[in-house]
Amino acid sequence: MPTREVPWSDLARDPRSVAALADEGDVRLKRRDGVDLVLTRADRVAASDEGAVTAARAFRNVLVHVGTSAVGESFLDEFPWIAVLPKDDVGEFVQEFIRSALAAAELGRWEVLSQVIREWKATAAIYADPALAEQLSRPITDDFGSVRPPTNTQE
Repeated sequence: MPTREVPWSDLARDPRSVAALADEGDVRLKRRDGVDLVLTRADRVAASDEGAVTAARAFRNVLVHVGTSAVGESFLDEFPWIAVLPKDDVGEFVQEFIRSALAAAELGRWEVLSQVIREWKATAAIYADPALAEQLSRPITDDFGSVRPPTNTQE
């Protein structure tokens, strides 16, 4: 069922009808003064979390049986930028993706996986520019002087 959208004020005015909508499916509470909220039933969240963990574990087992190069080839449809990564890096991306997917599923924090994808995409962008990749691959031989101590900005 698609997510229903209701104004935040409906929740304050008639919480029972909003709860009834949540029994049928997720409810997006539209707010003018902040990011929208999603109201969902706890049993659906638990089932979703369990399904995500199971899927991530199954995917990890697929990797064991077919290998990183086969999985890497299948990833090209979703992540076409991996084509510019060196072959060893594609395998490393696949392994890190699967480990992160499992961690994200178990934690219920998908930003863990999103961060891995962003970092690898940035790496691919560097490899897509051969001059930049060569420059960043050189050893650092210069002494750039002392580094100022960090400052506490939370005061």
